[in-house]
Amino acid sequence: MWSGPRNISTAMMRSFENRPDTFVSDEPFYGYYLNNTDIDHPGKKEVLRSMECGWDKVVDYITGFIPEEASIWYQKHMAQHNLPGVDLSWIGQVTNCFLIRDPKEVILSYSKKYEVTRSELLGFSQQVELYRKITEEIGEDPVIIDARDVLHDPKNILQKFCEAVGIPFMDEMLSWPAGPRDTDGVWAKYWYSSVEASTCFQPYMQPTEELSSEQEAIYEECLVYYDTLHRKRIY
Repeated sequence: MWSGPRNISTAMMRSFENRPDTFVSDEPFYGYYLNNTDIDHPGKKEVLRSMECGWDKVVDYITGFIPEEASIWYQKHMAQHNLPGVDLSWIGQVTNCFLIRDPKEVILSYSKKYEVTRSELLGFSQQVELYRKITEEIGEDPVIIDARDVLHDPKNILQKFCEAVGIPFMDEMLSWPAGPRDTDGVWAKYWYSSVEASTCFQPYMQPTEELSSEQEAIYEECLVYYDTLHRKRIY
Protein backbone atom coordinates (compact mmCIF):
# COMPACT_ATOMS: atom_id res chain seq x y z
CA MET A 1 0.00 0.00 0.00
CA TRP A 2 1.67 3.17 -1.25
CA SER A 3 0.73 6.15 0.90
CA GLY A 4 2.23 9.43 2.03
CA PRO A 5 2.63 10.82 5.54
CA ARG A 6 -0.28 11.81 7.77
CA ASN A 7 -2.79 9.74 5.89
CA ILE A 8 -4.83 6.97 7.55
CA SER A 9 -2.04 4.57 6.63
CA THR A 10 -1.51 3.26 10.16
CA ALA A 11 -5.24 2.76 10.69
CA MET A 12 -5.30 0.79 7.43
CA MET A 13 -2.40 -1.27 8.74
CA ARG A 14 -4.37 -1.92 11.94
CA SER A 15 -7.37 -2.95 9.85
CA PHE A 16 -5.36 -5.54 7.96
CA GLU A 17 -3.41 -6.73 10.98
CA ASN A 18 -6.71 -7.60 12.65
CA ARG A 19 -7.36 -10.15 9.90
CA PRO A 20 -6.38 -13.67 11.00
CA ASP A 21 -4.66 -14.34 7.65
CA THR A 22 -2.43 -11.26 7.41
CA PHE A 23 1.07 -10.22 8.47
CA VAL A 24 1.94 -6.51 8.35
CA SER A 25 5.13 -4.49 7.93
CA ASP A 26 5.47 -0.86 8.96
CA GLU A 27 7.42 1.35 6.53
CA PRO A 28 10.34 -0.99 5.82
CA PHE A 29 12.25 1.65 3.83
CA TYR A 30 12.03 4.35 6.54
CA GLY A 31 15.55 3.64 7.76
CA TYR A 32 16.95 3.89 4.23
CA TYR A 33 15.10 7.20 3.75
CA LEU A 34 16.38 8.79 6.95
CA ASN A 35 19.89 7.47 6.41
CA ASN A 36 20.13 9.01 2.94
CA THR A 37 18.49 12.43 3.46
CA ASP A 38 18.83 15.40 5.77
CA ILE A 39 15.34 14.72 7.17
CA ASP A 40 15.56 15.05 10.95
CA HIS A 41 12.37 13.34 12.06
CA PRO A 42 11.72 12.76 15.76
CA GLY A 43 13.73 9.80 17.04
CA LYS A 44 15.86 9.59 13.90
CA LYS A 45 18.86 7.94 15.56
CA GLU A 46 16.62 5.42 17.30
CA VAL A 47 14.93 4.56 14.01
CA LEU A 48 18.28 4.03 12.27
CA ARG A 49 19.43 1.70 15.04
CA SER A 50 16.21 -0.30 14.97
CA MET A 51 15.97 -1.41 11.35
CA GLU A 52 17.73 -2.42 8.18
CA CYS A 53 18.81 0.67 6.23
CA GLY A 54 20.15 -0.99 3.08
CA TRP A 55 17.77 -0.75 0.13
CA ASP A 56 18.68 -4.08 -1.46
CA LYS A 57 18.45 -5.98 1.81
CA VAL A 58 15.01 -4.55 2.51
CA VAL A 59 13.89 -5.53 -1.00
CA ASP A 60 15.16 -9.09 -0.46
CA TYR A 61 13.10 -9.32 2.72
CA ILE A 62 9.82 -7.86 1.48
CA THR A 63 9.84 -9.96 -1.69
CA GLY A 64 10.61 -13.18 0.19
CA PHE A 65 8.35 -15.64 1.95
CA ILE A 66 5.45 -14.20 3.92
CA PRO A 67 6.34 -14.33 7.65
CA GLU A 68 4.42 -16.39 10.21
CA GLU A 69 2.84 -18.56 7.50
CA ALA A 70 0.31 -15.84 6.71
CA SER A 71 -1.40 -15.86 3.33
CA ILE A 72 -1.42 -12.05 2.94
CA TRP A 73 1.45 -9.64 3.59
CA TYR A 74 0.23 -6.08 4.04
CA GLN A 75 3.17 -3.72 3.56
CA LYS A 76 2.68 -0.10 4.55
CA HIS A 77 4.99 1.95 2.32
CA MET A 78 5.61 5.68 2.10
CA ALA A 79 6.07 6.81 -1.52
CA GLN A 80 8.47 9.60 -0.51
CA HIS A 81 10.90 6.94 0.73
CA ASN A 82 11.64 6.13 -2.93
CA LEU A 83 14.55 8.49 -3.40
CA PRO A 84 15.78 9.33 -6.92
CA GLY A 85 17.73 6.49 -8.49
CA VAL A 86 16.48 3.60 -6.34
CA ASP A 87 15.74 0.29 -8.05
CA LEU A 88 11.98 -0.22 -8.13
CA SER A 89 11.97 -3.34 -10.28
CA TRP A 90 10.81 -5.36 -7.26
CA ILE A 91 7.32 -3.81 -7.41
CA GLY A 92 6.50 -6.21 -10.22
CA GLN A 93 6.52 -9.03 -7.64
CA VAL A 94 3.75 -7.57 -5.44
CA THR A 95 0.21 -6.23 -5.73
CA ASN A 96 0.54 -2.45 -5.66
CA CYS A 97 -2.25 -0.27 -4.23
CA PHE A 98 -2.51 3.42 -3.42
CA LEU A 99 -3.93 5.30 -0.45
CA ILE A 100 -4.35 9.02 -1.14
CA ARG A 101 -5.53 12.01 0.88
CA ASP A 102 -6.37 15.62 0.10
CA PRO A 103 -3.02 17.47 0.25
CA LYS A 104 -4.47 20.30 2.33
CA GLU A 105 -5.32 17.82 5.07
CA VAL A 106 -1.91 16.17 4.76
CA ILE A 107 -0.04 19.49 5.02
CA LEU A 108 -2.04 20.69 8.02
CA SER A 109 -1.45 17.43 9.87
CA TYR A 110 2.19 16.89 8.92
CA SER A 111 3.19 20.47 9.76
CA LYS A 112 2.21 19.83 13.39
CA LYS A 113 5.02 17.28 13.56
CA TYR A 114 7.58 18.53 11.03
CA GLU A 115 7.94 21.65 8.91
CA VAL A 116 6.66 21.24 5.36
CA THR A 117 9.22 23.06 3.23
CA ARG A 118 8.79 21.26 -0.11
CA SER A 119 6.32 19.02 -1.84
CA GLU A 120 8.70 16.06 -2.08
CA LEU A 121 8.25 15.42 1.64
CA LEU A 122 4.61 14.48 1.08
CA GLY A 123 4.90 11.73 -1.52
CA PHE A 124 2.34 12.94 -4.07
CA SER A 125 4.72 13.22 -7.02
CA GLN A 126 6.32 9.91 -6.05
CA GLN A 127 2.90 8.23 -5.97
CA VAL A 128 2.15 9.41 -9.50
CA GLU A 129 5.59 8.30 -10.69
CA LEU A 130 4.92 4.87 -9.21
CA TYR A 131 1.45 4.74 -10.73
CA ARG A 132 2.82 5.46 -14.19
CA LYS A 133 5.57 2.88 -13.78
CA ILE A 134 3.04 0.23 -12.74
CA THR A 135 0.59 0.98 -15.54
CA GLU A 136 3.09 1.57 -18.34
CA GLU A 137 5.93 -0.84 -17.53
CA ILE A 138 4.19 -3.61 -15.59
CA GLY A 139 0.88 -3.28 -17.39
CA GLU A 140 -1.30 -3.40 -14.27
CA ASP A 141 -4.08 -1.08 -13.14
CA PRO A 142 -3.47 -0.56 -9.40
CA VAL A 143 -6.33 -0.02 -6.98
CA ILE A 144 -6.60 3.48 -5.51
CA ILE A 145 -8.61 4.46 -2.44
CA ASP A 146 -9.03 7.87 -0.82
CA ALA A 147 -8.81 8.33 2.94
CA ARG A 148 -11.94 10.50 3.02
CA ASP A 149 -13.98 7.81 1.27
CA VAL A 150 -12.73 5.18 3.73
CA LEU A 151 -13.66 7.31 6.73
CA HIS A 152 -17.10 8.12 5.32
CA ASP A 153 -17.96 4.47 4.68
CA PRO A 154 -15.28 2.01 5.82
CA LYS A 155 -17.17 -1.20 5.16
CA ASN A 156 -18.23 -0.26 1.64
CA ILE A 157 -14.78 0.92 0.55
CA LEU A 158 -12.93 -1.98 2.16
CA GLN A 159 -15.31 -4.47 0.57
CA LYS A 160 -14.68 -2.93 -2.84
CA PHE A 161 -10.95 -2.79 -2.18
CA CYS A 162 -10.74 -6.44 -1.18
CA GLU A 163 -12.75 -7.49 -4.22
CA ALA A 164 -10.50 -5.44 -6.49
CA VAL A 165 -7.30 -7.04 -5.19
CA GLY A 166 -8.77 -10.53 -5.07
CA ILE A 167 -8.98 -11.25 -1.35
CA PRO A 168 -12.04 -11.89 0.84
CA PHE A 169 -13.39 -9.05 2.92
CA MET A 170 -13.57 -9.74 6.67
CA ASP A 171 -15.59 -7.87 9.29
CA GLU A 172 -12.51 -7.99 11.51
CA MET A 173 -11.10 -5.20 9.34
CA LEU A 174 -13.59 -2.70 10.74
CA SER A 175 -12.33 -2.63 14.34
CA TRP A 176 -9.29 -3.53 16.40
CA PRO A 177 -8.05 -3.41 20.01
CA ALA A 178 -6.62 -0.11 21.21
CA GLY A 179 -2.95 0.22 22.05
CA PRO A 180 0.48 -0.26 20.45
CA ARG A 181 1.62 -3.28 18.39
CA ASP A 182 4.88 -5.16 18.28
CA THR A 183 4.78 -4.64 14.51
CA ASP A 184 4.81 -0.83 14.88
CA GLY A 185 8.06 0.93 14.12
CA VAL A 186 9.94 2.46 17.05
CA TRP A 187 8.73 5.84 15.74
CA ALA A 188 5.21 5.02 16.86
CA LYS A 189 5.58 7.02 20.08
CA TYR A 190 6.14 10.16 18.02
CA TRP A 191 3.47 9.67 15.37
CA TYR A 192 0.83 7.07 16.37
CA SER A 193 -0.90 8.44 19.46
CA SER A 194 -4.27 8.87 17.73
CA VAL A 195 -4.21 5.40 16.22
CA GLU A 196 -3.14 3.79 19.47
CA ALA A 197 -6.18 5.35 21.15
CA SER A 198 -8.53 4.17 18.38
CA THR A 199 -10.54 0.98 18.01
CA CYS A 200 -11.92 1.66 14.53
CA PHE A 201 -11.81 4.13 11.66
CA GLN A 202 -12.78 7.53 13.04
CA PRO A 203 -15.55 9.56 11.36
CA TYR A 204 -14.26 12.04 8.81
CA MET A 205 -13.82 15.58 10.13
CA GLN A 206 -13.25 18.58 7.89
CA PRO A 207 -10.18 20.54 9.08
CA THR A 208 -10.88 24.06 10.29
CA GLU A 209 -7.35 25.46 9.96
CA GLU A 210 -6.12 27.34 6.91
CA LEU A 211 -2.85 27.03 5.04
CA SER A 212 -0.18 29.70 5.20
CA SER A 213 0.87 31.38 1.96
CA GLU A 214 3.98 29.19 1.82
CA GLN A 215 1.92 26.07 2.41
CA GLU A 216 -0.61 27.17 -0.19
CA ALA A 217 2.08 27.09 -2.88
CA ILE A 218 3.06 23.54 -1.87
CA TYR A 219 -0.61 22.56 -1.79
CA GLU A 220 -1.18 23.76 -5.35
CA GLU A 221 1.81 21.74 -6.53
CA CYS A 222 0.62 18.59 -4.77
CA LEU A 223 -2.98 19.04 -5.89
CA VAL A 224 -2.11 18.33 -9.52
CA TYR A 225 -0.69 14.94 -8.56
CA TYR A 226 -3.50 14.18 -6.14
CA ASP A 227 -6.17 14.93 -8.74
CA THR A 228 -4.45 12.59 -11.21
CA LEU A 229 -4.96 9.66 -8.84
CA HIS A 230 -8.23 10.83 -7.27
CA ARG A 231 -10.03 10.56 -10.60
CA LYS A 232 -9.05 6.87 -10.80
CA ARG A 233 -10.04 5.84 -7.26
CA ILE A 234 -12.70 3.30 -6.34
CA TYR A 235 -15.61 4.69 -4.33
